[in-house]
Amino acid sequence: MNKQTAIKLFETKKIRTAWNENEDEWFFSVVDVVGVLSESENPRRYWSDLKIKLKKEGSQLYENLVQLKMPAEDGKKYLTDVASTAQLFRLIQSIPSPKAEPFKQWLAQVGKERLDQLQDPELSFEQAMTDYKRLGYSDSWINQRLKSIEIRKELTDEWKKHGLQEGVQFASLTDIIYKTWSGKTAKEYKQFKELKKESLRDNMTNKELVINMLAELSTKEISEVSNPDTMEEHENIAQRGGNIAREARLKLEAETGKKVVSPLNAKKILSINNNN
Repeated sequence: MNKQTAIKLFETKKIRTAWNENEDEWFFSVVDVVGVLSESENPRRYWSDLKIKLKKEGSQLYENLVQLKMPAEDGKKYLTDVASTAQLFRLIQSIPSPKAEPFKQWLAQVGKERLDQLQDPELSFEQAMTDYKRLGYSDSWINQRLKSIEIRKELTDEWKKHGLQEGVQFASLTDIIYKTWSGKTAKEYKQFKELKKESLRDNMTNKELVINMLAELSTKEISEVSNPDTMEEHENIAQRGGNIAREARLKLEAETGKKVVSPLNAKKILSINNNN
């Protein structure tokens, strides 16, 4: 399956999705959808119990579901039960929820937006901007975040061109970049910001985003001229790219007397902005 993963927002709840280019179809993480509809504190358990119930009732819905690798809270990708839009409409009928009708309308809107975006790619960024605005982010932060998404994609495209695989290899190189410029791996960085399931980049300040963009851009540029063959060479390039950003960070800190790497997360930042 040729697919692209993404995060969609229903109200303020994140739902992991994957676009199947071969079938022109969205697939949605069933656990995420179940969590939204059931409002259960343990959506995985709820889904597990519901699967048993559906099987006893003779429903073929679960048997027809597929699994795709999707990012988890630890940043790694795991096989996850996913459902198409048509399958979700049937699943919704099995979960008593006041959100059922609004969610059906949301599903229809997601499908329409994707068709529109295929005609005009700029709409993808406009949708991301709308989602971030809904969560309360400032315009300046949103602009930085969207640029960081573009730069990150250019870097991962470069890695893919050299045959590297999403998952362990991408995560390993990303950790090297983070560790070099910030002094922390992705896991350590998230712990520093008191994050669990949340995206690290969605919880960076403007300064952190800019320095991280410099690190990833530098890594991509060095890779393009170095044409690495081995993972060891990629690791060396990731360190060199991260070191360029580290030098910029240290210079900025020396000039301003302020640390770039911040314990602030999005929740704290938005709270501060709302109180000003």
